[in-house]
Amino acid sequence: MTPTCPAPPPDYLPAKNLLENRVILVTGASQSHSLGKAAAMAFAAHGATVILQGRDIPKLEAVYDEIVAMGYPQPAILPLDYLTATQADLDGFAETIHTTFARLDGIFHGASYFSPLMPLELQNLAAWQKHLTVNLAVPVALTKACLPLLKRAANAAVIFLSETHAATPTAFWGPFAVAKGALHCVTTIWQAEMTAAEQIRFHVVVPGPIASPMRHKSHPGELATTLPTTASLAGHFLYLLDSQYHPSSRDI
Repeated sequence: MTPTCPAPPPDYLPAKNLLENRVILVTGASQSHSLGKAAAMAFAAHGATVILQGRDIPKLEAVYDEIVAMGYPQPAILPLDYLTATQADLDGFAETIHTTFARLDGIFHGASYFSPLMPLELQNLAAWQKHLTVNLAVPVALTKACLPLLKRAANAAVIFLSETHAATPTAFWGPFAVAKGALHCVTTIWQAEMTAAEQIRFHVVVPGPIASPMRHKSHPGELATTLPTTASLAGHFLYLLDSQYHPSSRDI
């Protein structure tokens, strides 16, 4: 069965202060109409202090300004380029969160890399390295660097974004599908490694067709107006962070 974005109960209505006093890291938050930005706006709207990650500082500043203009808690900007990041960079990133906030209650992994669809025989080493680095290796390594903070939080959650073709591989999706597919293994393994006292929940979410920048790249002839908006998934993401519901990774 192809995993889908876990739907909240029909009567689910997140409290306005659902994430009050919580700190949530959102990667890939700089791109307009992206799932990362939609998640950041939703989390901030429900009281979270959001840490915005991306590599384009002016775009991150635009999201920052939008959050502040709405009267939500003041966010923070922590730029990081996944393609050049070293272990020292990731450790320093986590240390900055610790020094600045002394806590981290969740991570939403919205950062991704996607190249035009093509046969495997045309994919070179550089393409594989970029896909595996941005879509798999760095998200996992960044989570590991932040793990001590997450373990100290009550009911922390880590959300990885996957894709339909990762769960059901088809022609031409190559390294992107492989990298995203591996996230399903990562979440299963990591959840199994958690002790009863460690309350971190790991989720991998397949949003399905959505009017996002990546969808426009993979389906350039498709009208975005025929698809759900990224903001339409806000309730799903809030549900995964809601400490009262504890949706199981087995449901994903």
